Amino acid sequence: MSTNFNVTLNVKLKYFASIREAIGQGSENVVTQAVTLDSLREELILRGGAYAQVLAHGRAVRMALNQDLCEESAVLSEGCEVAFFPPVTGG
Repeated sequence: MSTNFNVTLNVKLKYFASIREAIGQGSENVVTQAVTLDSLREELILRGGAYAQVLAHGRAVRMALNQDLCEESAVLSEGCEVAFFPPVTGG
């Protein structure tokens, strides 16, 4: 017998550089049912508008979980901090 739990998490989001400029804010708190960074990104993309444009899966976006760079499969936890930013270029 399987049980489907709809768990919600409070997550702090931070946006940097061109992503922050496109979305129009540097941070926000969200309640999400996402389990991984990838599923959180997908939730944000589904908001449409600037979120869909700058976080689209074909775009190079780096993600950090609690200030550590992570793969999209990283698992979220209650109260975690997720940061989205473009790849850093030297110069």
